[in-house]
Amino acid sequence: MLEATRREANELFVLFSLLGKGEVVLGDALGKAVTEREKPRQQGGHEPNPQDEKARRTVSITKIIRQENGQPYSYEIEEDTIRLSGPERDERFPREDFQDAAAWLLQLLTERTQTEGESSTLDLTPLEPFLDALGIYSLKAQTYDRTDLHLVLWDSRNEALGVRIQSRLCGFSPLLDGGRLANLKFEQTGVRFSSPAMHKINWTEEQDTVAAVARRILYMQSLGAQFKYSDVADKVFKSNLLMLDTNLPRILASMLMTSHLDGISRIDLLTAAMEEKNPLKLKEELVRNHGIYRYKMRQLLLALAWGMRPTTHFDGRSGSIGGYLMVDSQGRILLYSRADEQTFSDYLFTHTRLEKSSPEVDKYGILERENGAFYLKLNLKIGLNP
Repeated sequence: MLEATRREANELFVLFSLLGKGEVVLGDALGKAVTEREKPRQQGGHEPNPQDEKARRTVSITKIIRQENGQPYSYEIEEDTIRLSGPERDERFPREDFQDAAAWLLQLLTERTQTEGESSTLDLTPLEPFLDALGIYSLKAQTYDRTDLHLVLWDSRNEALGVRIQSRLCGFSPLLDGGRLANLKFEQTGVRFSSPAMHKINWTEEQDTVAAVARRILYMQSLGAQFKYSDVADKVFKSNLLMLDTNLPRILASMLMTSHLDGISRIDLLTAAMEEKNPLKLKEELVRNHGIYRYKMRQLLLALAWGMRPTTHFDGRSGSIGGYLMVDSQGRILLYSRADEQTFSDYLFTHTRLEKSSPEVDKYGILERENGAFYLKLNLKIGLNP
């Protein structure tokens, strides 16, 4: 019996679906396929050529490269066949076989409820002979650059575009999940608590829940406590944030506190709240006319999407990730790439949220004493809207 997680089955579905179709649809800022009406008029005011419209909605794929046991395997798309090339491999398979495999995987993924979670297993035994014929033994591509596939598009001069897969069929992976390294520290002022008082504040029947963290903060505030951003817990992550903007940690700290106390999670709504609170005390012109808070959040989201992580020094250079394949619950696939970074940043801004991890696992949400001062940590985790 061949078992696979939903994430592994989803990656195979995306690979076979793209090979079967030979093209990928471009996504817009709303998370939908680019339509003809979104194509701007050509110079001179003439309506755009319908042929150009179709070329913009979809991009033909000439080749897909996937890692298998540390070796690149190339799937070249021909008219009716797929040419598989790799170490001691040069074979052709009917494209129809990939279309059938994709349809079978999609049915398998959609008929099982997603409440079972990403780690639940699916039975891929009926597909095992096809996978053996292709030489696919690693159901999840193993790469060091965090890409899942490399696409060679018809207009890319044979340059491979490294892409990551994000799919509703198996659950989205977080854009930022740094664990306790992504904690932000708040200094508590206004009240000096005794050790017994700290114990009373930190201990609740549900002390390791996100709701307990919010109740704890509200209780301390009712006693006169005030919380001010102090620092980023990890030096590397702090440096990475400062590379984007020296005030970015302060903006994120304000967003985190607002999210816990006001129950707002979406990035666009939290950013709107920052425009009202204006934690940096910026001029109204910068906030309203220039949209500085929105600009900073788009910068952060793009940096995370292209590979910035808390554990690795970020120097602002482009990484290996050049695009994202976004899969909806019906198996429709949209491509977002660096070639249209503005559209992707608009998409991320309205399709991301602050997520709340386990306080016990990531060590945040309790009052702590350090060098005579009181601190509280909150965890920064950013993911795609479910």
